[in-house]
Amino acid sequence: MSQIRATRNRLARIGALVAASALLLTGCQTASPHGSGGAEIAADLPPLTELTGIADPTAWEGPSTAIIGGPSLAKVADNPAQQLPAKVVSHDQTGDVEVTIDDTSRMLAISITGTIAEFVHAYGLADHLVGRDISTQLPGYEDLPVVTKQGHSIDAEGVIALNPSLILTDGSIGPTDVVLQLRDAGIRVVTVTRAKTPEQTYTLAREVAAALGVDELADTLIEQLDQAIAAKEAEIAALAPSDPALRPRVAFLYVRGTAGIYYLFGEGSGIDTIIDSLGAIDVADEIGWVGEKPMTDEALIALNPDIIMVMTKGLESAGGVDGLIEAQPSIALTNAGKHRRIIDVEDALILAGGTRIPDVLDGLARAIYAPDSLPEKA
Repeated sequence: MSQIRATRNRLARIGALVAASALLLTGCQTASPHGSGGAEIAADLPPLTELTGIADPTAWEGPSTAIIGGPSLAKVADNPAQQLPAKVVSHDQTGDVEVTIDDTSRMLAISITGTIAEFVHAYGLADHLVGRDISTQLPGYEDLPVVTKQGHSIDAEGVIALNPSLILTDGSIGPTDVVLQLRDAGIRVVTVTRAKTPEQTYTLAREVAAALGVDELADTLIEQLDQAIAAKEAEIAALAPSDPALRPRVAFLYVRGTAGIYYLFGEGSGIDTIIDSLGAIDVADEIGWVGEKPMTDEALIALNPDIIMVMTKGLESAGGVDGLIEAQPSIALTNAGKHRRIIDVEDALILAGGTRIPDVLDGLARAIYAPDSLPEKA
């Protein structure tokens, strides 16, 4: 009880920092729940192996929404024995810090994508979770209290009320200073790697396993995930046209509203590895685009993608496909714009990494190579 009283005394200071930093998060990616409905719809769709791909993905007319189910990867354990205390390295913004973990009985695993909680679940320790971020929708754990606001802002008072013994985060939930100040309030806080690519995902898998005291399970999970990704890539290759000339040219644009500003995602963003796994041509890679940077109208027209991928909430904020094309006249001059070939995918999942990689690839492959198998999009 004394620890709880002490931590509550720090709420005013932490709350003030939340308010002061909130503006810095305006415009960040807003995550959305992905478990209610999406997996249900996906369960009704036939597997990729039963689909017949369209003859020419570069000439298809009309938009699509990628339907992503899962998580489909099975748990590798169920309430495994833990080796605690565990000494791990927290990758704080100010530098690495060694943290000793001796209690995981009341955990928060928070990120903008829900990826960390999905790893906790995969290791069979989801029963230790006492709260969740807004993106985490693990089956059976939907009623856990939500400790994030608008997908990216920590509710410090809500966290302390849950009296967690451990917080695992990847820096995508903030403000970062607030999360780390929870450590000053007596809570163990460990910052792990933010996973966008398979390689980062495997690093994250090991870091989460180490924090949970189940290091030996990481190899099993990584092997299963690696096999699942390879199997999904093989299914996609069989679905895609065999003629290299029919490989669609794809651009991923980050759009918000109708201000006329958009970002092209390139190398290191995580989108590059997704497009590669889909067997498509990454137009950003062709020009050596690195990271996420503003795109000019002239450059986009010159790249001339056949397909433009966007986040669902970004498309909604632009007024749908028609609103996006009207707000961004350069898009209308590309093959994607002329064919209204816009694919939207849920914000929290497109860069989730983690155990959802095979599910994301499955959903995007349907939208690219078998859009006629999906519900019609207005």
